[in-house]
Amino acid sequence: MDSASDSRTHEIDRFLANVGDGWDRANRKSLGQDASTRRYIRLLREDGASALLMDAPRVEDDPCPPEADRALREKMGWNAMTRLAASRVEAFALIAGHLRSLGLEAPEVYAFDPAQGFALIEDFGEGREFARMIERGEADEQTLYRAAAETLALLHAAPVPQRLEKDGIVWPILDFDAVALGANADLYADWLPLEAGGTKLTGAARARWEAERNALIGKAMSFPRAFTLRDYHAENLLWLAGGRVGLLDFQDAVRGWDAWDMAMLTQDARRAVSAAAAEDAIRTFLDKTGQDRTDFEERLAVIGALNALRIAGVFSRLQHRDKKPRYGEFQPRQLSILARNLAHPSLAGMRAFVMEQTPFVFEAKA
Repeated sequence: MDSASDSRTHEIDRFLANVGDGWDRANRKSLGQDASTRRYIRLLREDGASALLMDAPRVEDDPCPPEADRALREKMGWNAMTRLAASRVEAFALIAGHLRSLGLEAPEVYAFDPAQGFALIEDFGEGREFARMIERGEADEQTLYRAAAETLALLHAAPVPQRLEKDGIVWPILDFDAVALGANADLYADWLPLEAGGTKLTGAARARWEAERNALIGKAMSFPRAFTLRDYHAENLLWLAGGRVGLLDFQDAVRGWDAWDMAMLTQDARRAVSAAAAEDAIRTFLDKTGQDRTDFEERLAVIGALNALRIAGVFSRLQHRDKKPRYGEFQPRQLSILARNLAHPSLAGMRAFVMEQTPFVFEAKA
């Protein structure tokens, strides 16, 4: 063990000793690291009780201060530009508390230390992710997606808090704003042309891209807002006893749009969502919220396209900059998702631009 990991182990020992209840003496099983800088350790006490230790050292660029302007956000880095939480455990803990106050199934946070980056949280168990349950044939896809949509309807019906607070610790709920949307969407312009041997968009093509991008963002800014979990998909949703939907990976929540969470759910880059499950989820959501389908479908197409441009760019960057070719396996599905969103009449301008610059988007076979 190197000195850095040895030091972190000692810090974990101290944190768990301070928590008490024998957690420092519990057996530890590493569950590995997720896509962020976080890792998880399952703790099992002799009495059979279990919990998860979230280990999220403060090594990322700082999150966005509420008052930061664009210039400061650019200087601070990606987390500030796109209003990500930088894996801060206080974000997870306070948002979990808010979700639980609404009657939703977020893990209970037993203790957390923002300075050290530790949280001791409720253990929902292994293998309960929607994606794994469906793969193993242990749950019906349509049933799960209907339940996920019902959960979103409850969440989006609640007012969006400006900030959350507990024991003097404050976490702001920021707007998913034009700066964040633009930075995310620009991943398409910077990376997707490389899929066909081109380069990032510059000059007149870049200027036209920015005009079409801003037109979509302008539409998004006109849509009603909702508390948005941001990473609401089958890898982060758990099927718990009694048909309850467990929530994970919500620390990046913002004041965004209902359509963002629904796009993440029904337009999943990681797995093929059946047309029946997607339709069930949308119909359930609209039934529960009483919303007009025509208006919602426009929101879903606009927000879904902005999100799909982002993800397609990320997959290209992972392949071409980071030398991770396996992400090419996901790209055909993602390009098909983008093409479907661009088919909506309100996206005609962006559709024409994408057809001109990256026509292979419309040729992808998921």
